[in-house]
Amino acid sequence: MKTFSISQLSEEFGITPRAIRFYEDEDLIKPSRQGQSRIYSPRDRARLALILRGKRVGFSLVEIKEMLDLYDMNDGQATQLSHAIKKFNERINSLERQRGDIEQALVELRQSRARLEVLLADKGTPSHNGRGSEAEHGRLIGYAMTPSAHD
Repeated sequence: MKTFSISQLSEEFGITPRAIRFYEDEDLIKPSRQGQSRIYSPRDRARLALILRGKRVGFSLVEIKEMLDLYDMNDGQATQLSHAIKKFNERINSLERQRGDIEQALVELRQSRARLEVLLADKGTPSHNGRGSEAEHGRLIGYAMTPSAHD
């Protein structure tokens, strides 16, 4: 059976040995020992790949551990797969909500930027009433324009 050293896994996955030891401390991987050296099995390597993939898509270490620990049940992985599908659906829904929030924030920021650009452009033109563009275009409150008292 092929085994891996901590430096091999560190290099392969682009993470520090300290990160790998952290996952070991969290009981996510369980290498064997030869003296002071950690010896990682193909199973440890696969679990490390799953840990990093899970983190990349936003799962917490607790959620990752739950999914990995279900692998050891003797039910042909049905429990693990069902639980993983449930967790994936939850994460997909969360990311879709975040995407909607981000899209809305972008719309609001672009609209506010456009209003600010108009105000800035108007600052360069002299006003015929001495009050500047505020009287002509309204007042800036927060990032929204409100009509001025003269409108």
